[in-house]
Order: sequence, then C-alpha cells, then structure tokens
Amino acid sequence: MSVTTAIHPEVQALREGLAHAAYLADEDLATTVWLAGRLQRPLLLEGDAGVGKTALAQALSRHLGARLVRLQCYEGLDLSQAAYEWNYGRQLLAMRRLQDQAGSSEADVFQREFLLERPLLQAISHDGPCVLLIDEVDRADEAFEAFLLEVLAEYQISIPELGTVRARQTPQVVLTANGTRELSDALRRRCLYHWLDYPSLAREIDIVRQALPDAEHQLIEQAVQLVQKLRREDLAKTPGVAESLDWIRALHALQHTQLPDDLASLLGTLGCLLKTREDRFQLDAVRLQQLAGHAQRGVAADMPKAGVV
Repeated sequence: MSVTTAIHPEVQALREGLAHAAYLADEDLATTVWLAGRLQRPLLLEGDAGVGKTALAQALSRHLGARLVRLQCYEGLDLSQAAYEWNYGRQLLAMRRLQDQAGSSEADVFQREFLLERPLLQAISHDGPCVLLIDEVDRADEAFEAFLLEVLAEYQISIPELGTVRARQTPQVVLTANGTRELSDALRRRCLYHWLDYPSLAREIDIVRQALPDAEHQLIEQAVQLVQKLRREDLAKTPGVAESLDWIRALHALQHTQLPDDLASLLGTLGCLLKTREDRFQLDAVRLQQLAGHAQRGVAADMPKAGVV
C-alpha cells in the first residue's frame, strides 16, 4: 500500500519561485530551503563541484528580491577579509584634524564610521532582506570556521573596540562545501543540511532546456545523455551542470541540431567538458564513440522521458 503526501503549499510556491529564477529544485531541496528560512537557520549544501550549490543561493536571492552577499572562502582567510577591519587611514586623518583644531590628538576613532565592512558584517548590517552565501567554507581554515559559529548561531559579530553588532534583519545563510576537508560537528549542528547530487537525466534535460531555449531538443537530449555517461568514467574532474550548459551552448553555436554520427568532429569542443590534461587525453575519438552508443537515436527506452520529473 503506497502512501502519498501532498507538498506543503509554501514549499510548492518556493519551488515555483526558484523555477522562475532559473533554478529547478526537487521537492526535497525546496523543503529544506523553505525550512531554513522558516526556522532562521543556516543551510549547509554539500556536493561535488558543479552540481548547482552556488546557483541555488543566487536563484534564492532573485526569488526573494534580496541582496546577495557572497563570501568566497580560501585557505588563509581571516577576520579582516571576511568580517571587518578598521580604516586606519581615516582614523589617522581624524586624529590629525582634531589635533590641528584643538591642539589635542585624543579622539574616539573606534566608531562605526571608521569600519570597513566585509561580507559578513555587510550581511549582518543590511536593513532589508539578504542572502549570505559562504561559498566553499571547507577551503577556509578551522580557526575561521570557529569564528563563524557566533555569526551562524546568533547572527551577530563581536567587535572588541565597538561592542556587539546584531543583525537588523536575519539574513538567509547558505554555506557550500565540496568535501575539501571535513567540517566540524559544531558547524554542522548549527545548520540544516542537504546533499546536492548530480541531477537525473530528465531533470538535467529540463535544466538545459530552460537555460538554452533556442537549442534543438534532440541535441539537448543526446548531449545530456552523453554527459551523464561521461560522469560514470574515472575522471579527475567530473563535468557538472555548468559544463553541460557550456558544451551544449558551444554545439548550438556551431549550428548542430543533433550529435553527428562521427563524433570525432566534436573533439575540439571537449574543452567545455574536460578540464584536466589527463581527462582530455583519456577521452579520444574511439572512447567518445563508445560512450555515445545509441545517443544519436535519442533518450534510451529505459530512461525517463524528457520533460518528466
């Protein structure tokens, strides 16, 4: 006996809103995003590079009409680059100006006007709706991750010289991670979690059709099916949805309406899909033809029909 559940109307509305913002989310992802907003909790998205984690935050900001503030993480990222730093030049000028006017150099230069706001403080201080994207948080050091705990738990930043700056309006926070290193339990506890996988064949076809409405449907179906097979190869850099879009956009620009019988003619376009020397030399004309199989004849009978999600 099967059990069917109706999707929550607000989740469905969010899903449709994301679709209008050019992002096709399934029910599970839309539910998690909606819950993160409703509970005012950060959302941690993990998955391979190229599955659409960053694109989700961008689409969410468009759907909400919210400002998107992006913090790109990297090794060595510190507080002054991520949250704030004092504008030492302005502080010195203020002290000199006061000294010239009153013969004294005593001035309170630790005021908000002397702060340089970096992404975290920008998001906390923003008056209107805001989506804070903390991209590739696993590339930052553990020390920086520890600093994030206050921001994610209390939506505030403590500045020793100034005090605590609290969010005027709670931003919707999206963190992404590619598995560069394991994140701490403390960070995970503060977030709702969703693993974002590569889309199914039918869903990826829909994604490409929405992004490239002028491309021939047959070309899209055949090319996406080939990319899906390519992802099962032992590659150093698996092509994501962004690479699918680039490749099909290139094929369309070359006026292809379907994949040609002789796929060797497409070798020059593989730079859109394969991003390492090893992967490029692994996929020669013979292997490409083997992978294509029956791609020229359209979507396989055992695959979902295009447009069915």
